[in-house]
Amino acid sequence: MKYLWFVIFMLTALTAFGQKSARVRQLEEQRKKALAEIEMTNQLLKETTQTAQNSLNRLNLLSQQILSRKKVISLLNQELNELDNQINASRREINKLEKELGEKRNNYGKSVQSLYKRRSSQDKLLFILSADNFAQSMRRMRYLREYSDWQKNQATEIIDKQTELALKQRDLEKTRSEKNALLGTREQESRQLQTEESSQKQEVQQLNKKQKQLKDELRKKQQQANALNRQIEKQIAEEIARAEAEAKAARERERRAREKAKAEGKAPAKEPIREERVADTQGGYAMTKAEKKLSDDFASNRGRLPFPVSGRYTIVGTFGEQQHQELKYVRTNNSGIDIQTTPGADARAVFNGEVTRVFVVPGYNNSVIVRHGNYLTVYSNLSQVYVKAGDKVSTRQAIGKIFTDTESGNATILHFQLWKEKTKLNPAPWLD
Repeated sequence: MKYLWFVIFMLTALTAFGQKSARVRQLEEQRKKALAEIEMTNQLLKETTQTAQNSLNRLNLLSQQILSRKKVISLLNQELNELDNQINASRREINKLEKELGEKRNNYGKSVQSLYKRRSSQDKLLFILSADNFAQSMRRMRYLREYSDWQKNQATEIIDKQTELALKQRDLEKTRSEKNALLGTREQESRQLQTEESSQKQEVQQLNKKQKQLKDELRKKQQQANALNRQIEKQIAEEIARAEAEAKAARERERRAREKAKAEGKAPAKEPIREERVADTQGGYAMTKAEKKLSDDFASNRGRLPFPVSGRYTIVGTFGEQQHQELKYVRTNNSGIDIQTTPGADARAVFNGEVTRVFVVPGYNNSVIVRHGNYLTVYSNLSQVYVKAGDKVSTRQAIGKIFTDTESGNATILHFQLWKEKTKLNPAPWLD
């Protein structure tokens, strides 16, 4: 029974330690991912030449790098807290084991002293023979046998406790070493963060000196963005109208067929002449059953859609209207997200769908719209297009080469939008 409790105790301790280690491993994986993001952003910064047109983009990259660096430091602090918890738990277990070991040693020592005083076999024999009756003699024999077994068990348990204690002390030393290594890493990351924040201040100072030029560039860019949005809205309206017209025409044909059958005394056709289109919302895009299923599948994959670029990437422009964190005079309104990648990268479809339009807008080069039921994805700033209207595309299929602006530091940026019906959505939460 004692051995059973010992095994249960060991399994419980090892399970608890394993869970804590799993948490540390999880934090370490997150930290590695954040470090990879920093390395990727750093590479993009090196590839992005510092020019007047590209200064704001460089600042956005640097700001993104600083956010990732702060995330790394935060994860390091969480790891250190977890290791502190492990160290404290190990110390409590070691204190408990040392106390139990001390008690067992003390009890074993007393029993050894008692045996020493009665060390001769004659003492044991006299102890048995001096019993009042045979039953008492048997009980005394059983007592001596059980006492001997208890001593052996005590000796074994002392060895087990010593082994367990040594393991716990080894784990404690290992955890302390891990903590010391992480403290060094955190100090290094903090120094790197200070360097990056200093570089960011220099970038801000340079941008503040050319405030007027930057404002003019942003105004021009916003006008181009508005032109892109008008083209997208126009395409959406045309597709909704076309789908509704098809649905009305199908219903009209069915009505005429029923009237004709009635006039001729025939039974109306059981199957509709054309598949009916139905919109989820009033004034929305009327979908076939296949399109409805595609739309539902797209929606169910929210948060798991692949990024619409091949190769390394980082988001340099976020969704919505916002004030720039570092420049008070810069306010942007983005209908999607801007993803910077490396020269030569392709834009790729985030889900199965159908290309409904390929068009050109100044400032955004070629753009492609892909419909996924009543969802649409837009891929803008392509130098080459690999698809045409009417093509079916699959998830991760390359649809075009992203434009690289050689005149402004080799910036390779995809502008990506997501719409549901006539409503713009933030693409970031949909991507994995």
